Amino acid sequence: MDWEALLLSVKLSAITVLCLLPIGIFMGRYLAYRQFYGKSLLQALLAIPLILPPTVLGYYLLVFLDGSSFIGHLLEKLFGQTLVFSFEGLVFASIIFNLPFAIQPMQRAFESIPREIREAGACCGMSPTKVLFKIELPLAWTGIVSAMVMTFAHTLGEFGVVLMIGGNIPAETKTIAIAIYDRVQAFDNQAAATMSAFLLIFSVIAISFTYLITGNNKHYG
Repeated sequence: MDWEALLLSVKLSAITVLCLLPIGIFMGRYLAYRQFYGKSLLQALLAIPLILPPTVLGYYLLVFLDGSSFIGHLLEKLFGQTLVFSFEGLVFASIIFNLPFAIQPMQRAFESIPREIREAGACCGMSPTKVLFKIELPLAWTGIVSAMVMTFAHTLGEFGVVLMIGGNIPAETKTIAIAIYDRVQAFDNQAAATMSAFLLIFSVIAISFTYLITGNNKHYG
């Protein structure tokens, strides 16, 4: 087991989850309650990472973040370094790549809240912020938790985008998925099998957990 690569992957996954939690709540709630021109297009754009090959998305992010591009140059000035082949670049790419995994489950959770309940809170004099924290978030918590668990697990095992943006720099961009690839290239099948088994078991646990909490919520609701 490449513990350094595993710890880096866990760190990347945790930071990605923390960044996407407020983004997912805001966007998921907004898309659930609002109707506006271009909503279908926005949802389609947010869902692109689900169907676009990771290497293709990684290529476009590589072009986007490169210091020779306008946006890449601005980000380089902001962070004091280029985001390509850096841990910060991996975080940025992971946030973009995991947008649908964070937003869509939260959107469905907010959509499942009856409009009458939210209106009742407003009629009782509750501010929109109080309605959010006292009514909406407690009712949508299963979708929020599921989104964060799936985002963490998806980031932990991501390969294509990580390789395109971060490369293979030990202790900087070498995640456990890249470490597995390295072991296979070196014909070290035992190490590759051990790390692959870890990701497989973790993925099964993560998916089982999401089904457990969503299933219990439906049963008791």
